[in-house]
Amino acid sequence: MVPSEIFIKKKKIFIFDLDGVLINSKKNMQLSWEYVKKKYDLNPNFQMYEKYIGLKFEKILDNLKISKKQNLIKYDYYKYSIKNIKKITLMPFTKSLLSSLKTQNKKLAILTSKDHLRTKLILKKFKLDFKLVFTPKKGFPGKPNPAQMLKILKKTGLERKDAVYFGDMKVDLQTAKNAKIDFIFVKTGFTKKLNCKFKIRSFNNLIYR
Repeated sequence: MVPSEIFIKKKKIFIFDLDGVLINSKKNMQLSWEYVKKKYDLNPNFQMYEKYIGLKFEKILDNLKISKKQNLIKYDYYKYSIKNIKKITLMPFTKSLLSSLKTQNKKLAILTSKDHLRTKLILKKFKLDFKLVFTPKKGFPGKPNPAQMLKILKKTGLERKDAVYFGDMKVDLQTAKNAKIDFIFVKTGFTKKLNCKFKIRSFNNLIYR
């Protein structure tokens, strides 16, 4: 079910995942994974890697049973990803939705498992102005732990009922559930089906005129 205009109007802060939600980074990820797979002679293919997108990179490697040379793999993956940042595109209607929300004086935030440097480079590339950007940080467990989500609410002085989180993965849904805030499944990303109340195929569904 697409959330109603009343539902959207009542929300005060809109929190977005990045990959698969605001941006299409699949080709960039695939190229980066294939690069480190070849360089370090890794077994898991991109389809296996793709299952865990949304988790911190180290956790993805753990799930893929890759325990050796994690720091080197991470460094080369990130380096190759930055080199091929041109492969990343913006999801349709992203800027239109963000502009509409800003006009309504809504607060905007990003909560992503992507590292801080690449997140900042991507936001700069597409000229996306987010004052609240939360990326993996030492001392904070990653998704689906709700710690950073709750920190966003604390920082803004808002309540759970005021927030909604946009994501495309099961881990995003679980993060929202753990934080006890509403969730909207964006079907443009890496997962095509999730058992949740609100779903959209395009941000255009939420631009109420």
